[in-house]
Amino acid sequence: MDEHNLRNTNKTRVIRNPSRGIYDRETAYNIIDSTPMCHVAYTIDSEPYLTPTFQWRKGDWIYWHGSSASRFLKAAESTPVAINIFQFDGLVLARSGLHHSANYRSVTLFGVAELISDDTKEEVLKDFVDNLIPGRWETLREMRLQEVRATMILGMPIDEGSVKIRSGQPVDDSEDYDLPIWAGVIPFHTSIGKPIPDPALSPNINLPDHVKQFKLDKSVD
Repeated sequence: MDEHNLRNTNKTRVIRNPSRGIYDRETAYNIIDSTPMCHVAYTIDSEPYLTPTFQWRKGDWIYWHGSSASRFLKAAESTPVAINIFQFDGLVLARSGLHHSANYRSVTLFGVAELISDDTKEEVLKDFVDNLIPGRWETLREMRLQEVRATMILGMPIDEGSVKIRSGQPVDDSEDYDLPIWAGVIPFHTSIGKPIPDPALSPNINLPDHVKQFKLDKSVD
């Protein structure tokens, strides 16, 4: 496994607009770490399936989880999967319909899903919670054995993959730039709202610091 770059293969190589393809791990990890949701694709009995789920990273591994009763997770174990993590940054409005586009950041990974054993499952779940909201796990009650058993966790090494990023203004045909048509970018932003307390909370429970300080982009202090 390359310490600095994702493995570039025929599946991961960006062919159209290759300048948008990036293969360094730091860029990929920044997108993964600031995007809690992913989509996992795999096949069951030659039929395609796609599952949205939480994902998290520890080192050079990516993990996702679900119910131990899930036939999809059971089928994904020890089989090839594709994972996509995507951030939508804006609509790009051009002077022709063809050249309308989007600004985005995307990571696509390929590999073989591995089942996380019961012996290490709780530790990996702790990583999940603290990766999402640092400091949260230590405030929670201990997990019950049946809760651990009811959860299935899959993971795979982050090895084969690529990043694709599009940013900036529309790229129009040269003869179209003088047309009296508005063109530009409508930015999209993911915003974090004010926490809403559970009505069942005891009135003497205050908003903890780890919730006050929650942010998605962990690459920015």
